[in-house]
Amino acid sequence: MPRPDLDTRPRVEAFVDQFYARLLKDPEMAPIFFDVARIDLDVHLPHIKDYWCKLLLGERGYQRHTMNIHRRLHARRPLTDADFQRWLSHFDAALDAGFAGSNTERARRLAHAIAGNMQKTLHYPA
Repeated sequence: MPRPDLDTRPRVEAFVDQFYARLLKDPEMAPIFFDVARIDLDVHLPHIKDYWCKLLLGERGYQRHTMNIHRRLHARRPLTDADFQRWLSHFDAALDAGFAGSNTERARRLAHAIAGNMQKTLHYPA
């Protein structure tokens, strides 16, 4: 059976859930989210789903400033190149495990570009 593309909101939401399930099991990444950022998943995940639906589907629900959020996090605990690489490896693995198609590859390209931009903005080489 072919893997679905990230071309509908339910599929994007399923991807985000699968990605975060992987990410938050990682002993290096989970403390950044839970101990440093102190995220509440019930609040955080809907924002992330809206963010990716905006990027991939053109929805307009996400209105926050992503870079400012990460600047505040970086001030509490500097985000390193290794952090970004781990995040991207989980992102790519979640895509590869369940999705395929043009929007899936677009999500991959966007994630890598966003991570690179954040690294540069936070004064880390890409």
